[in-house]
Amino acid sequence: MSDERAIRAERRAELAAFLKSRRARISPESMGLPAGTRRRTPGLRREEVAQLSGIGITWYTWLEQGRAINVSVQVLDAVARTLALDVAERAHLYRLAGVPTVPSPEVDGTLPAALQTILDQLDPLPAAVLSGKYDLLARNAAYDRLFPRCEESSDGSPVNVLWKIFTLPDCCNPFVTRAEEVGRMVAYLRSAYGAHVGDPQWSDFIERLGAASPEFALMWERNDVATPPVRVRTVRHPAVGDIDLTMTSMSVPAPAGAWVQVFTPSGAEAQDLLERLMTMPEEQRLTRVRAHIATHRRQRAASA
Repeated sequence: MSDERAIRAERRAELAAFLKSRRARISPESMGLPAGTRRRTPGLRREEVAQLSGIGITWYTWLEQGRAINVSVQVLDAVARTLALDVAERAHLYRLAGVPTVPSPEVDGTLPAALQTILDQLDPLPAAVLSGKYDLLARNAAYDRLFPRCEESSDGSPVNVLWKIFTLPDCCNPFVTRAEEVGRMVAYLRSAYGAHVGDPQWSDFIERLGAASPEFALMWERNDVATPPVRVRTVRHPAVGDIDLTMTSMSVPAPAGAWVQVFTPSGAEAQDLLERLMTMPEEQRLTRVRAHIATHRRQRAASA
């Protein structure tokens, strides 16, 4: 029972931080309110959010303070409209407030064996199954060819894609537009975290990654949330150069929160580069990868 109370308290604290961060980004002018000269913090005041939402100031203050109160769907809808929350942010708000939007059936936490068969059949399209916190649960051979640094960890635990992205040096990072990608990835993680508040594995992962990457820690504090869209990512591979690939994400029934990620060429040039990479002999494909890693290690040792 004490664990349940602790989880509820942590979820309320997460809700409070999320509401504050969303309130801070709304300018008074955009809501037809005077900016004033005595505002100590950016964005709307609590009483302004309450007034615009048509709810009591005390009630909204308690909500943002993380107090143990019951809140209705109607109240959350009104707050979401005032704070201009998008679809992902609204769902995140509902999860943190403990108000289910759509009933979620209980599912087994085991990755279905058939998923690996599906991934293999997608080859030569790179495809993988990721958990909500970016653990690489399964992938096909094409994915390994595209991302050669996703080798297994020494302790046998799943490779974590987000950990790789934040801890690899820029020269070794597979995403050309890394600066744009990492913010979105952290927003996806924050959205998934809403369903795992109080989970020790999630808390430990976020704490360790924040310690390993100050950049991640800063992005995590923004409280941004999002869901993975269909988008073009430019992937850098030492053997063939930059490939523009459309990343499509699809959720799977189990484990909860897992999703399939499939990369398809965005045009004829990308198709040619991907085919060249997929049909290239392994030794030829990895020679430049290994040479780059060796060069980086020498440079790092020289600067140490």
